[in-house]
Amino acid sequence: MLHKLAALAVGRRKLVLVLTLLFVVLGGALGGGVADRLSAGGYEVPASESTRAADAVADQFGSGSPNLVILVRTPAGIDDPATTRKGLALTAALAKEPGVRQAVSYWSQDRAPLLHSEKGDSALVLAHLSGDEDQVADSLEALLPHYDKGFQGLDLAFGGQAEAYRELTEQTQKDLALAEALVLPLTLLLLVLVFRGVIAALLPLALGVVAVMGTLAVLRVLVAFTDVSVFAMNLTTALGLGLGIDYALFVVSRFREELRRGAPVPDALSTTLRTAGRTVLFSALTVGLSLSALLIFPMYFLRSFAYAGIAVVAFAALGALVVLPALLAVIGHRVDKWSFGRRRRATAVDRGDSGFWHRLATLVMRRPLPLATAVVALMVFLLTPFSGISFGLADERGLPADAEAHRVGDVITRDYAAQAMSPMLIKADGAASRARVADYTERLSRLPDVARVDGLAGSWTDGRKVADGSGPLYRQFAGEDGTWLLLVPDVDPYSDAGQRLVSEVRRTPAPFAVRVGGTAASFKDTMSALGDRLPYGLLIVAVSMFVLLFLLSGSVLMPLKALVLNLFSLTATFGSIVWVFQDGHLKWLVGDFTTTGTTVATNPIMMFCVAFGLSMDYEVFLLSRIKEEYELTGDNTRAVARGLERTGGLVTAAALLMALVFLSFLVSGITYMKMLGFGLAVAVLMDATLVRGVLVPAFMRLAGRFNWWAPAPLARLHRRIGLREGGETPPVRRLQAVPQQPEPARR
Repeated sequence: MLHKLAALAVGRRKLVLVLTLLFVVLGGALGGGVADRLSAGGYEVPASESTRAADAVADQFGSGSPNLVILVRTPAGIDDPATTRKGLALTAALAKEPGVRQAVSYWSQDRAPLLHSEKGDSALVLAHLSGDEDQVADSLEALLPHYDKGFQGLDLAFGGQAEAYRELTEQTQKDLALAEALVLPLTLLLLVLVFRGVIAALLPLALGVVAVMGTLAVLRVLVAFTDVSVFAMNLTTALGLGLGIDYALFVVSRFREELRRGAPVPDALSTTLRTAGRTVLFSALTVGLSLSALLIFPMYFLRSFAYAGIAVVAFAALGALVVLPALLAVIGHRVDKWSFGRRRRATAVDRGDSGFWHRLATLVMRRPLPLATAVVALMVFLLTPFSGISFGLADERGLPADAEAHRVGDVITRDYAAQAMSPMLIKADGAASRARVADYTERLSRLPDVARVDGLAGSWTDGRKVADGSGPLYRQFAGEDGTWLLLVPDVDPYSDAGQRLVSEVRRTPAPFAVRVGGTAASFKDTMSALGDRLPYGLLIVAVSMFVLLFLLSGSVLMPLKALVLNLFSLTATFGSIVWVFQDGHLKWLVGDFTTTGTTVATNPIMMFCVAFGLSMDYEVFLLSRIKEEYELTGDNTRAVARGLERTGGLVTAAALLMALVFLSFLVSGITYMKMLGFGLAVAVLMDATLVRGVLVPAFMRLAGRFNWWAPAPLARLHRRIGLREGGETPPVRRLQAVPQQPEPARR
């Protein structure tokens, strides 16, 4: 197959390039506006109890948790008659806006104590915007222009989930444009230094453009059928450029190596695709399969990264195996045009018997056990902060501190007594008498950490009905198919106390069937779903990686070694995200952010799948070259040293460029995007240096000839279906396999 691709690249190179240009133009036209159609949510579990409760309350009662909060400040005071009149007018006007199903306020609710600050200098207007996330966003965009300048002299500030998601979408697009403006010129400069030439340096960027444009077109098609997170755009750009650079580095480097050996351009391309091309294909499969594990999680936030990541990998591999060879066929020997320093480097690179990486591998293999032990101890130490991880979900605190939703959230947290923005929804099914509802409401109000419970039977606090003059937050609690209650906690929904309260509410006996929703319940259901599906995700990654590396190496030990060592590359990642972002260190390095004391629960899972796939990416590049050398020489130690010398510089360069792309996320104003970029950059750099430079040669030296061992049945299976980089039996092995014939007698 790869030989046919080489023939296609040479024989139909102009057609391939014309079709590629057309594809990029059409992909850009189709996917150019996809960002406006993406969503900022996706953290809830669709079929969970909390989601079904929220949907039932919204469908049957036109109500639910307030997803839009307006903070009202006035110098005259919230109880001033003029302020009261304006507050009532604001509440009535908001309730009439398209998409707003219900609006209540401090003034419309008989001066409800939960809706004014403890200082009495501000009050809240709560609204429920109906529909899915896209419909809520459209409704908010339509009403904001009417109120962003204030209302009849009242100073208004917008917060809540709807406003936070709107600002997250806007901030993501700004951050992405800034990151691209910074990373593209820096990447080109580093590529020129790595390739020591301008023409060769432009090829990886061209490949990255193909991968990004193709993926944007795929996302544009997907949003017509399913929800896709706006943060998939960040991964599209990062992986598109990163994998484009990775694959182009290895293909172009091998092509130049074959040219320096004197091969004609067609032969150089054929050898390149049969060797480096096969490695790229295996690498793409490893990264794609690792990302596919995200598809088993029900939250579309995680699934979106799988959609974008798999598409990027597919287009990057296709570009490396079809488009890039066509470009090289056209450019030919001009790939070294405007180059510098080639003669000085060529001999050492081609031979692989000297150089920094050869010396490092030799040093490590002389003292494998103490050096490996020291590196493992360091990585275990870097992992220790992860033991204190505390999980949460994304909210307005992930926005920049000056974002409006963030400022409103800070005021409510600081100045308001209860979590009125994060209530629990309790949907009761079937007809129920007021007396039975009152009994159940009274029991709920006695639970620890409950501020009040509103429902059909009025408002209750600590087992007592609230006196007249301070009515429930919402009025419509009864319908044809049951009733619902609104429970306002006085603890953070993500805290241990908030999660215990969810369990207590769900365990409280009720005279009817109930479903519990709201922020705290949604978080509990999300954590349960992640915990339930995580073992299956890990199993998918482990089994698929083992099978692929067995097909590549023919060994049972090498895949196991790769799985274990790649986990080590993630230790520093998980430790760093807790120490930096949860505990609040190194703000001077990563940029200012709000320390919440929690880590967004979906981020470690996403980072694991992406980082593990990229680690396997580098493992494939190194292992394939070591195996090629081992088949030529039969010397394990020499094969490791030469394989590391031939790939060490390229892997390190690829890792530096990939890390640069991920570090561009640090310019983001969104905390968990900073976390993602920083964590992945640390993982890539750790893997390309300490793991590949020390742990891999140390392990392979200790294992010796057992590196390539497999049980006899698996060895026979590999001889039948296994693949290796060379594509045909190397000359040394072929000559050894042919029996010597007696020399004919001379006449």
